[in-house]
Amino acid sequence: MKETKFVPYEKLSKKAQKELNQKKRSGWGELNPAMRVEENPKAYKRHSKHRNREREFNYYA
Repeated sequence: MKETKFVPYEKLSKKAQKELNQKKRSGWGELNPAMRVEENPKAYKRHSKHRNREREFNYYA
C-alpha cells in the first residue's frame, strides 16, 4: 500500500479540488429538506375570506 502525501487544499489542482468538494457534498438521505409547518389556526387568512365573491360578480347582464 502506497501512502499519499497530505497536500493542503489551496495547493491542490482545480480538478482535485473539484473531486474533493464532490466527495464532501452528500445528499439529504432520508431527510426531506422541504419545511413542513402547520398553519396557525388563529392566523388571519387573507385570501380565503373573499374567495367565492369573485365568482358571484363575474356575471354581466
